[in-house]
Amino acid sequence: MTQTVELPIWLFVLIVVFAAVTFASHFLFPSVRWFFRRRLERAVEQLNQRLQRPIQPFKLARRHDMIQRLIYDPQVGRAVQQHAKEHGVPEAVAFEQARRYAREIVPSFSAFTYFSFAIRLARWLSNAFYQVRLSYADEQAIRDIDPDATVVFVMNHRSNMDYVLVTYLAARHSALSYAVGEWARVWPLSRLIRAMGAYFIRRRSGSELYRQVLASYVRLATNAGVTQAMFPEGGLSLTGALGRPKLGLLKYIIDGTSPDGRDVVFVPVALNYDRVLEDTILTAAALGSERRFRARIGVITRWCLKQLWRRIIGRYKRFGMASVRYGRPISLHEFRRQGSRDLMTDLARELMRRIGRAIPLVPAPAACWLVRENGPISEADVQSRIAGLMRQEGATEEDLEAVSPAIEQLVERRILRRNNGMLSPSVERVELMQYYAASAPIGPDPEDSADAKDISAAARS
Repeated sequence: MTQTVELPIWLFVLIVVFAAVTFASHFLFPSVRWFFRRRLERAVEQLNQRLQRPIQPFKLARRHDMIQRLIYDPQVGRAVQQHAKEHGVPEAVAFEQARRYAREIVPSFSAFTYFSFAIRLARWLSNAFYQVRLSYADEQAIRDIDPDATVVFVMNHRSNMDYVLVTYLAARHSALSYAVGEWARVWPLSRLIRAMGAYFIRRRSGSELYRQVLASYVRLATNAGVTQAMFPEGGLSLTGALGRPKLGLLKYIIDGTSPDGRDVVFVPVALNYDRVLEDTILTAAALGSERRFRARIGVITRWCLKQLWRRIIGRYKRFGMASVRYGRPISLHEFRRQGSRDLMTDLARELMRRIGRAIPLVPAPAACWLVRENGPISEADVQSRIAGLMRQEGATEEDLEAVSPAIEQLVERRILRRNNGMLSPSVERVELMQYYAASAPIGPDPEDSADAKDISAAARS
């Protein structure tokens, strides 16, 4: 027992390394994790005191635990059995497929990343690009929402800046959980988006097993009171007008709640911009047969470097006004009590109607609409009429100062043409004028763009 044992240096080093790793994994790492988790819990407690809607424990659960809870959900278990039967594969194979879907969907929310990094970045980007304006159709109704209810922000989708803008403006309410499309599943962007609490969805998945896993996650999050945000149109508007809603997520939320359970309150949120960053890409996609757009990374990089260079040389200009308006909320419990024959279709129609009525007026789209409807028109008359319409919405004098720069931007971009004090459509970029004119909340009631036939068709598809 006391005899000397000789070992090669490389073997001795290897033994020491394994011993150190074992000690760290069994004694050191758990203690360090416990220490930081306790500090995080105290920080979240302090943060929840400032938020109108505290962060739910569901969002703070470990991702591995959440994945396990999801794949062992009875609804997913039945879907696994059905998938194995239909495809002639062992249940273990189907179960592993469900596990992969769960790992793809479940986020890894970090309160530190969200409130220390994401919110600050969102605030900086929003104010760097736009003059941001926030308004309410009924602010008191927003304040009176039941604290125990699950809040779902339902928004029109104009730009990828929508995520940034609403994250910034909703920061005092709660941390939002977005449903994000497959475009964002790119490293390292995917890691950041997961840390912000977003979950990825496949918008065109034909797998019933995938849909059941996604439906189970949405149901669990909704029942746990997680504040969510969704774009019922499913993708960016290619025409500037409200699109037809896709009802998948709305169906999962409705199916996952009961009349005597936790209430779900839908808050319509309408966004509008003087300039949409992707406008030329979107209008080009609208003219194509697939009605899809692909933004190449090289184009995006060149655009970012161009804006950075303009800032360096002092020629940078913001892109005008970005306006967000909260509409009147809808309680799912109260809507159910109205005795609707087709709850999902009627709710979708009402949500799109309220979003349409809440769309804020911003100068550039209003100018495009006035020129399109009236032909050549005096610039002074355009400014006067836009200012009058904005005053009706409660605009401040600072907001009204954005009218003249918005018209100047349209002229510089050759969307409108100025000649002897008159504004007229430019023949070079007619599609952009039509795009912005369609987003102006002037003329026919915006609810017409989301008629019952389109919504019913979406419900059947």
